[in-house]
Amino acid sequence: MTPESRSQATAAAIILLGAGLVLYFLPTIVLWIGNFSPALAIVVGICLIMAFFAVFWLRARYQRGRGK
Repeated sequence: MTPESRSQATAAAIILLGAGLVLYFLPTIVLWIGNFSPALAIVVGICLIMAFFAVFWLRARYQRGRGK
């Protein structure tokens, strides 16, 4: 395994672990925020789900910018 591929695998593992933790606690977070404002809970839920995809999109843009 080359150092570059090891770095990519480590980054992907960290991103997936972080996303897994957020998705695991998402119902608890949304229900807690929903006690204050249901509309805010919906917005927070959508933002947390979209953040998962945004991280991979930003990483792809960064990689394309570096020419890889």
